Amino acid sequence: MEIFHYLFPLLIFLPHSLSLSAISDVDTDTAALSLFRSQTDTHDILLSNWTLSSITHSTACSASWRGVNCTNNRVTSLSLPSLNLRGPLDSLSSLDQLRILDLRDNRLNGSILPLVNCTNLKLVYLSGNDLSGPIPNEISLLTRLLRVDLSDNNLIGPIPETISKLTRVLTIRFQNNELTGEIPEALSALAQIKQLNLSNNDLFGRLPDNIAEKFGDNSFSGNKGLCGSSPLQACSANQPPPTVQSNPSSLPTMTNINGRTKHKGLHPGVIVAIVIANSVLVLVIVSFLVAFYCGKRASNSSSKIGSEIGKSRSSYGSENRVYANNGGGGDSDGNNKFVFFDKKKKFELEDLLRASAEMLGKGSLGTVYRAVLDDGCTVVAVKRLKDANPCGRKEFEQYMDVIGKLKHPNVVKLRAYYYAKEEKLLVYDYLPNGSLHLLLHGNRGPGRIPLDWTTRISLVLGAARGLARIHEEYKAARIPHGNVRSSNVLLDKNGNACISDFGLSLLLNPVHATIRLGGYKAPEQHETKRLSQKADVYSFGILLLEMLTGRAPSQYPSPSRVSVDEEEQTVDLPKWVRSIVRDEWTAEVFDQELLRYKNIEEELVSMLHVAMTCVAAQPEKRPTMTEVVKMIEEIRVEQSPLGEDYDESRNSMSPSVATTEG
Repeated sequence: MEIFHYLFPLLIFLPHSLSLSAISDVDTDTAALSLFRSQTDTHDILLSNWTLSSITHSTACSASWRGVNCTNNRVTSLSLPSLNLRGPLDSLSSLDQLRILDLRDNRLNGSILPLVNCTNLKLVYLSGNDLSGPIPNEISLLTRLLRVDLSDNNLIGPIPETISKLTRVLTIRFQNNELTGEIPEALSALAQIKQLNLSNNDLFGRLPDNIAEKFGDNSFSGNKGLCGSSPLQACSANQPPPTVQSNPSSLPTMTNINGRTKHKGLHPGVIVAIVIANSVLVLVIVSFLVAFYCGKRASNSSSKIGSEIGKSRSSYGSENRVYANNGGGGDSDGNNKFVFFDKKKKFELEDLLRASAEMLGKGSLGTVYRAVLDDGCTVVAVKRLKDANPCGRKEFEQYMDVIGKLKHPNVVKLRAYYYAKEEKLLVYDYLPNGSLHLLLHGNRGPGRIPLDWTTRISLVLGAARGLARIHEEYKAARIPHGNVRSSNVLLDKNGNACISDFGLSLLLNPVHATIRLGGYKAPEQHETKRLSQKADVYSFGILLLEMLTGRAPSQYPSPSRVSVDEEEQTVDLPKWVRSIVRDEWTAEVFDQELLRYKNIEEELVSMLHVAMTCVAAQPEKRPTMTEVVKMIEEIRVEQSPLGEDYDESRNSMSPSVATTEG
């Protein structure tokens, strides 16, 4: 009893002390984020909801700060991409429970060293910033790291050997920095790694054969000092690091009979002249080959944009035939100039009309061409609007300004537009790797290369981020995308998903837009005849179901799926999925191509839950796209889903895992 008498106060105090410790941790996280905001959002605009209540004891978790996600009242995720944040990362060093850090495409600067204190980090996306300094040896402390993307920064120094301790890492992207030194053999010890990109740095030395074979030459291109197998320069017997030697005394010497030394071979001046002559010759040959290659690509196209426009304009009348004949103009105000939204190389209408044209497809609003300009190397996508006459010049220019100013890595960029009375052209960046629709449904037969689970998650997450940015940017004006479907999710040269066709719904009145645009339609649209951001969410839910089931929605049955029966082509995806889930045949829902992967059942079911939440019949019950992005991020894979018996060669042509991967 006496012992209990002394222990009783301690037993009462112990839970209280643990509670105070938990509160202290929460306050520490909140203080760290508050400091981060003060250092990176100096005008208090970008993170405007990062505020605390003076009445109640609110924290970063309880106040639902933008981009902050918590577990057990600790900050575990910070996702603030493309916000133009400026400042250092130092204040984040105390977030010891942080799992996900996504600060892509900002203007953050300083060193990444503070992040090594965040030892629970799994996913780090810091590409497209102004970070500098070396990659610290202490990166080895991040033993739970799965994916790290530090590309497109100003990092210097060597890749540390300690990187070999990141035994769980799946993706390393260090391209487009100023890294130096040799590629460490330690990289070959990373058994789980699936993607490595070290291109466009200043690395040198021999490229280890096992690394070259595993990741391919594109992962190391743009490092002039690297040698190895073709297309890299061949290595000498003992390839040294490249050095600059201009001292003639470094040339081999020999002794003559008088005991004096002389240079062996040619005089240094002659050698210099030969080197210069050879360099000029190589430049001439390379220039010829580039000109020949680009010219050949241009000549392979079947027609010119100008002739395509001229042919299709023949029914407009004499005024329009004059337009086609004189290469531009035609508008009553004589304005025949393109309006550009960036500082990239500009061109005139006449240049575009002479460009070689390849029709990519026809949509409800017009025809899209792939155009190669006369230089043979400038390639753009041109959408020729079929009918935007209800929209006058002033409105058209206002709408184009809305579309053109939106910049996000997951939204296709509008480069320029042209307006005339009977001709309206939109010029976009050309994305060469097709669409999600093609990857999901193309060649569904023998010899098809399946779209793997990891890549599917990457693509839908990229599309979700692009759509969320559109909704967030134009939340006050309630501008929707209006045409969400898998054929409008395009892949750029790096395999990243970009959503296209944003803003074209503005050119039509709401009733016509609902009828003519081909996105997956929400139930309420049959009555309201209006586009909305909530309807976009429903459409995105259909896209998720399409990705999970491998079935094309009824509005857009895939013409390439010749092996499927008529019933599958006309399926109502939400209705069909609900019927399967109601009967507890959940496994029957998923694409057979996904069932070959091991240990992803939980992820499949979680993604199915996200999709069904999006396709709720009542608009008010659907989440926002920002919430959808968070839900997808939380279920990203933490390890390769491939089983030991999986044949990776069948999946070798899937698009590369994008930076949005988890």
